Amino acid sequence: MLHIYNTLSRQKTPLRTVEPGVVRMYVCGMTVYDFCHLGHARMLVSFDVVQRWLRASGYRVRYVRNITDIDDKIIRRAVERGVPIRALTEFFIAAMRADERALGVQAPDDEPRATEHVTGMLDIIRILESKGLAYRGADGDVNFSVRKFPGYGKLSGKSLDDLRAGERVAVAAGKQDPLDFVLWKSAKPAEPADTRWDSDYGPGRPGWHIECSAMSHSLLGMPLDIHGGGPDLKFPHHENEIAQSEGAFGGALATTWMHCGPMMVDAEKMSKSLGNFRRIRDTVTDGVADDASDYVANPRESEMLRFFLVRSHYRSVQNYTPDNLQDAQHALDRLYQALANVPPAATVIDWDTPAAQAFQAAMDDDFNTAGAVAVLFDLANQANRDASPQASGLLRALGGILGLLQTNPQVYLQSPTRFLSGGTQAAPLTADAIEALVAERIQAKASRNFARADQIRAELREQGVELADVAGGLTQWRRV
Repeated sequence: MLHIYNTLSRQKTPLRTVEPGVVRMYVCGMTVYDFCHLGHARMLVSFDVVQRWLRASGYRVRYVRNITDIDDKIIRRAVERGVPIRALTEFFIAAMRADERALGVQAPDDEPRATEHVTGMLDIIRILESKGLAYRGADGDVNFSVRKFPGYGKLSGKSLDDLRAGERVAVAAGKQDPLDFVLWKSAKPAEPADTRWDSDYGPGRPGWHIECSAMSHSLLGMPLDIHGGGPDLKFPHHENEIAQSEGAFGGALATTWMHCGPMMVDAEKMSKSLGNFRRIRDTVTDGVADDASDYVANPRESEMLRFFLVRSHYRSVQNYTPDNLQDAQHALDRLYQALANVPPAATVIDWDTPAAQAFQAAMDDDFNTAGAVAVLFDLANQANRDASPQASGLLRALGGILGLLQTNPQVYLQSPTRFLSGGTQAAPLTADAIEALVAERIQAKASRNFARADQIRAELREQGVELADVAGGLTQWRRV
């Protein structure tokens, strides 16, 4: 049985769903005002693996991941650029989807946008107001009264006493308590016209937290089987979601809460606010302009980045360094080399085989992809040692569950990459240039000009290209 670490209970528990065999999963997605960075990549890939394993395990999955397309940061960026809100968000949604394609992230079943659910947000606010959990401030905002919701802090482990230090800060105009948070922001005269909606509370826009309560309830109801997101959402976003949803509708918002671990740089979390982030597009390709929402990613570097993310457990603290990416490239190349050495047999996974059982046991233990990747290396060793197409086939099939090893091995191994010793040159040899040298070497060998043949091999090695002579007088090459 699949066990998942539940942030709410702080322990691993069996997955039990409201409807047998069906998983309703909601994950908080991107706020689309900038390009996605590697911290976002970790969240995207982590929950992509979750939904892939749930489906492989026989569950019917309804996976919803939202888009926040109205927010203070979005408004500021649109004003800075002098463009309409919709133009800005459409650009960065397209950029996000290009990043997802590069990472092999499958599209969610539903991808609601906050601006499509404002009516539902207002409905929830009215319910909260009728229950005495929300109030209109003198400044026109509508706020949630945190102290009136019993159990606030149960997800994050923060009690009102822990948060009481905030009381020493001056209460914002219109708030009765510094812990209260905004449900509806009244429109300000200086804000663009496309940032406001009409409501019973006057023109304005929703607060950030109310968005997900409305979208998850509209599409999946309550309780959700799984609610997930990045590490920084546990508090206050998810805590506030619980207060809103459970305050309005009663019952539990979600049975299981999942949060991936942070991506670190020099002991600090990667984030835009710290300026220490690396964009996805900068890691999977070269030379993509900032005004391009779409791009063609390098297949080798794209899969390397996914492998880098997958080979660590999703809850672990992961550290970004160029050396770690290079190490991931070397490791993934070993798996692809096994597929190139021993062409895989077409394989339907037999879950009774020892390797498949070990893979399943790892994934059923809170999606332990590190353990699952170890099984892949065992299969690669077996394929090489025994020249076993069955082992190679199982390697490819199990890798597919993790979103790995589905590219043609020769295409993969012949793609240039910056993350190997031979791939750092500004202009690596083209495939045509390499093929021409390989053909010249074959001719030199046929003419018994072994000195020239050796010289060509050495020249190619200096350019990061390794040759392998195989049966039938043929020569294979790969970039290393």
